[in-house]
Amino acid sequence: MSNKEVPIPGFEVSAISGGARRGQLSFDRHVAQTPVFMPVGTRASVRTVTSADLESLGADIMLGNTYHLMLRPGEALIERFGGIHGFADWHRLILTDSGGYQVFSLEPKVDDEGATFKSTYDGSKHHLSPERAVDIQLALGSDIQMVLDVCPPLPAPKKVIRTAVERTALWAERGRAHFLTRRDAFAGQRAQFGIVQGGLDPELRQTSARQLMDIGFDGYAVGGLSVGETRAEMIEPLRASTEILPTDRPRYFMGLGDPAGLVEAVAAGVDMFDCVWPTRMARHGTALTRQGRINISAARYANSDEPLDPDFPQSPANRWSRGYIRHLLSVGEPAAARILTMHNLAWLFDLMERIRISIVEDRFAELRAETLEVWG
Repeated sequence: MSNKEVPIPGFEVSAISGGARRGQLSFDRHVAQTPVFMPVGTRASVRTVTSADLESLGADIMLGNTYHLMLRPGEALIERFGGIHGFADWHRLILTDSGGYQVFSLEPKVDDEGATFKSTYDGSKHHLSPERAVDIQLALGSDIQMVLDVCPPLPAPKKVIRTAVERTALWAERGRAHFLTRRDAFAGQRAQFGIVQGGLDPELRQTSARQLMDIGFDGYAVGGLSVGETRAEMIEPLRASTEILPTDRPRYFMGLGDPAGLVEAVAAGVDMFDCVWPTRMARHGTALTRQGRINISAARYANSDEPLDPDFPQSPANRWSRGYIRHLLSVGEPAAARILTMHNLAWLFDLMERIRISIVEDRFAELRAETLEVWG
């Protein structure tokens, strides 16, 4: 497929402010407004909340984790339920990763054919090839699936990163060819994104991006960043990637969810984000607020009758006081994690909406500066 062909899904940029883009990602199932934050449902569920909760909060896209779902309960079972949509009763969009990140954290045996690894659940052996990654994600019912890639650790020798770029391109070509032969056998629009690698090396990043563009994908992700490097280290390789990617395709930064990182990536022209950070922080008692993050388990909140974030009155957590939520945390009540998760997701969705509005009104630079002042 040439990257000049019309992609599926439809993507349209409707406003620009500096490098930031306001757009719309359109499937027959659902339309997502971009920039968009996507909560991570590792096992077809975002921890402590339900698909109905996500709908009520306004989530447009939920992530599923290919690695975990292929092992438990298995993609064949999920397919019998109608994919993740039927299994989890989720009627909006599903994006699934390829399983590559989890596989490579297990130090598998890797060659040009794929990766062989042991299950973290029972030690059983599995082989994941570019074609197998496509088949699993089709069975899961993904609206957007990711091609299998090689994500090198950081820091790593340049030789290791260059090999990862070369193998990522090889696997991308095979994965794309297999996807295009199978996509039309499934109902509904299905999209596949390529993943740019290259570590912190801007030149390798652009090499990887060009290789993927030559293959042609429905969208492009920036992978292998936000894995421990500083934000300053992240920005140059990020911009090296986005500045040459097609302007008519969505751009996705994998694994980024902190407010400062989000506004910096939006400034570089990124449209889509995911991260476990806001929900993980919630389970550990941390709330996101307009004043920054607060650890609600701190003793100073025991007698507070203030809502969680007075500057965010739409929060689903604001009917309860800080003192009450702290009490739930201190006695180990699961309701605390649920309340804080709902709040943190609602807060991030609100941030993305404020970003979208600021782009339309051409004042994104102002919002970016305000966000960095608090979160930078």
